[in-house]
This record gives sequence, C-alpha cells and structure tokens, in this order.
Amino acid sequence: MKSSKYIAILLALSTISFGSSAAIEVKSALEEKIGVVSVTGAETLDALADKLSKKADEAGAKYFRIISVFGQNHLNGVAEIYR
Repeated sequence: MKSSKYIAILLALSTISFGSSAAIEVKSALEEKIGVVSVTGAETLDALADKLSKKADEAGAKYFRIISVFGQNHLNGVAEIYR
C-alpha cells in the first residue's frame, strides 16, 4: 500500500517537471517569427544560450535561434524567437 502511494507521488511530480520545459534552440529559421530577444553579461556560450532560452520563454516562444554573439569576457547575444 505504501509503495503505491510513492509511485503515485512520483508520477505526479514527473508530469509537473515535464510541463515546465524551456524554449528549444534551433539551427534554422522556422515559419512564424514572433520577435527578437537579447541578453548581456554571460560568461560562457552555454550560459548565454541558457539566458536566451529563459528570455524566449518569458516572451512566449517555443523556439529560438541565436543570430549574434559578441564580446570577450562578458558575452552579449541576440536571438530570433518563434512559436
């Protein structure tokens, strides 16, 4: 009986985590572009992509494509966002 409760709780928590997905980076343009987002101050390319993904999420996008990265110690980037 206890194990069935734990299984139910585990299933509920796993569906919650899958529901909160981040915007996905794509390599080519998609059909419905909804805008552009930019971020500043990232230390690595991975951190820059994470920041752009979060900003795309906030704008209601499902996908983003990085179109510009510049800087040396603190990277700045621009991405197109898509539905």
